[in-house]
Amino acid sequence: MRERQAARGARRAREFEAFVAGAAGRLLHAATLLTAEAPGDNPRARRLLTLALAHTYACWDRLPGEDPYHHVRRQLAARFAREAWHRLGGPGRTRRRTPGALASLTAQERLIIVLRLYEGLAEEQAAALLGLPADRVRLLCDRAIMALTRTPVRGTPAIGGAGAAAP
Repeated sequence: MRERQAARGARRAREFEAFVAGAAGRLLHAATLLTAEAPGDNPRARRLLTLALAHTYACWDRLPGEDPYHHVRRQLAARFAREAWHRLGGPGRTRRRTPGALASLTAQERLIIVLRLYEGLAEEQAAALLGLPADRVRLLCDRAIMALTRTPVRGTPAIGGAGAAAP
């Protein structure tokens, strides 16, 4: 019995390690975009991702029919929203004073931009993930895009991948 449990635990660990090896870079980039930190100096993003991955590992055996990437993304979004709510004293309406175009957005706008543009979720999927009406997601996404097009900043992490935004 113990041998079977040990073998199952070892298989679980190998599967999770393989998942993390393949998805960690993209997930860390998404977390970094959410926190609006610099890619090389992103302790909040790393902590956010670590907590999301820890939760995913804890329920790994209950995910057979679910995409683990989707589960981690959902955990990142929920943890980021919860942290922003508690840290900023509200639903992400306060803006942080850090450099970069994404930092000029509210936490909620950043979350929607990352889900819609970086992760490629449809409006309805993002709305369902966040528990918001699709019209609200559309409005926030449009508002964020307008703010980003008005805010040219050098050295800002690009939404679609690595690199800097145009001056």
